[in-house]
Amino acid sequence: MPLSEHEKRLLAEMEEALAADDPRLISAFSGKTPSRTRVVVGFLLIVAGIFGLLTAMISQTPLIGVIGFAISLSGAVLAISNLGGLMNGLTNRVPKEKKGSKWSARFEERWDKRTFGE
Repeated sequence: MPLSEHEKRLLAEMEEALAADDPRLISAFSGKTPSRTRVVVGFLLIVAGIFGLLTAMISQTPLIGVIGFAISLSGAVLAISNLGGLMNGLTNRVPKEKKGSKWSARFEERWDKRTFGE
């Protein structure tokens, strides 16, 4: 259920007040910003790890395989953690409200009447 304009305004005011009161808290919770270069580095680490696994299979050296797996796993974690942040950034840019069809608007009205008694 979306927030009303009044609730959005109150939330924005609370966020501004919190940021003014304790900027260290805001920076601690915000974490690192996602970047495209970290995603690319993550995918390159995945490829390097797979190459290490193949090298270990050819040379029959298990230690190289374990190292290759660890590199590939760390690359996957790096890429996925930053890819999610990038996708959130993209969805925030897309306008939320799209004009729905009359069919869906009619069902939404019926749902609102049934749920909220309007």
